[in-house]
Amino acid sequence: MYQVLYRKWRPQTFSDVYGQDMIVAALQGEMRTGRLAHAYLFTGSRGTGKTSCARILSKAVNCLDLRDGDPCNQCDNCVGIDSGAILDVVEIDAASNNSVGSIRDLREEVGFTPAIAKYRVYIIDEAHMLTKDAFNALLKTLEEPPAHVIFILATTEVHKLTATILSRCQRFDFGRISPDAIAARIAYIAEQEAFSVTDDAAMMIARIADGGMRDALSLLDQCASGTSEITMDTVTDVAGLAGREHLFTLSAAVRGNDGAAALSLVGDLYAGSKDMERLCSEMIDFYRSLMIAKSVTKPDALIVAPPAEIARLREEAELYELTAILHAIDALRRTLERLRYGAARRTEMEMAVLRLCMPELDSDSSALLRRINVVERAVRAGVVPAEMQTSQAPTPVAAPATVPIPAPAVVAPVTSHVAAPPVVATKSAPTAPPPEPEVESPFAAWEDVLEVLAETCKPIFGVLQDSGAVLRGDHVLITTDNALFRTLIKEDVNRAALSAAIRTSTGRNYRVGVKRTEPPAVPADDKPHDPLSALLDNGRSHGVEIIEK
Repeated sequence: MYQVLYRKWRPQTFSDVYGQDMIVAALQGEMRTGRLAHAYLFTGSRGTGKTSCARILSKAVNCLDLRDGDPCNQCDNCVGIDSGAILDVVEIDAASNNSVGSIRDLREEVGFTPAIAKYRVYIIDEAHMLTKDAFNALLKTLEEPPAHVIFILATTEVHKLTATILSRCQRFDFGRISPDAIAARIAYIAEQEAFSVTDDAAMMIARIADGGMRDALSLLDQCASGTSEITMDTVTDVAGLAGREHLFTLSAAVRGNDGAAALSLVGDLYAGSKDMERLCSEMIDFYRSLMIAKSVTKPDALIVAPPAEIARLREEAELYELTAILHAIDALRRTLERLRYGAARRTEMEMAVLRLCMPELDSDSSALLRRINVVERAVRAGVVPAEMQTSQAPTPVAAPATVPIPAPAVVAPVTSHVAAPPVVATKSAPTAPPPEPEVESPFAAWEDVLEVLAETCKPIFGVLQDSGAVLRGDHVLITTDNALFRTLIKEDVNRAALSAAIRTSTGRNYRVGVKRTEPPAVPADDKPHDPLSALLDNGRSHGVEIIEK
């Protein structure tokens, strides 16, 4: 039966372990001097050699012919441990044996002396999965085990272990293996397995593995299953790095503030069964690559992509401001959290791309910094941004009435041949007439908006039953008797969904408001005189409440 590469080439001695030189030297030194600890803790990311070193250590402490700190792999004990014939080395999966009952059974077993080997070794993998009660049951045994017992705990999440467990173990932190070490190991294994791999392909596999040797060998095995000559194109196709054109298309829509194009592309991807959570993760990785390309001079070591794509990423990054990139990453990160626990996944993704295209829809601080950066650049360039330009000229301010004052004597400069004009008394300028109120008209697309809300935001759709809307200038004013609507519309998610539904139905951006109903008249004799109330009543005279963030 075929054996996958990462199992076939699992290290059998400390010398075979790649990328953990300090840990290997320390463990070999303990084997040579005989200064063994009663409990070890191996921690680090996946595929860095924790379990492999634990198995090598279990053989080394029981080896009958130790060779410079390494097990010989030829004596009866080494062969028996490798084959599983010696039951004195026990490997426990804490993910499935995490109860206090399992630990109590273990405590009863440690009292028995080894049957064949010199030490009974307990390897507890994924130790962070043990329950709190199981940890408490293990404490005393872990602190003072019998002389013939050694515990080895392995975990990827050391922060979940209690301080009482950490203080009882000799801890070794396994770092991520460098790409150079992984590439060298890949080249060696490829030579032994009689297939070829180019240097750039080996380095690309090493970068994709992100410091994990097991991931690298799994990807190498997948590449070798289709061809005996592994090139950069092979790795790119197998790893799924090709076909990312939709990310650059979405980026172009974001840069151009083209929300319609972004929504159309998201719809096409959704229709093609593209998972929205996967799309959001890809966009986060894409903008992370833009951030690296924008911030460092040589992004090749930090970005996992073919050279041609890295060059394209650098060109794309030049078209962005760093604040816009950071806002995109932050907004997508928040969207990814909601996608994992929400039901309307498509709606969440559509709202996210709209916030990227129109940062004024986002109330987060990163969006505010992005908008401020646009204004600052415009001020430095001496131009007014389009968002700040108004179509109406400022209303002239009437000059106050003044008493005629005789003009003072004006002495002309010696170099001037033109006398200064006399100062005349200023008369009161006529007060500009108040602007005429805008005319209201029925909002014909309101039924279409409700149909969109029925699919994208059911809470708002529910409270807007039997509602209506009118159009006043660039405002859509909603008339409804449901008091719950004013509470729901204060939420950013609901407000953005309503604005997006109006934009989808009309193709235009409108401000949204609530048309107030006239309160019942209060007799003048019963109404107390309150200047503040009078001012507020004057402000409500037009019957409009604008929804602001």
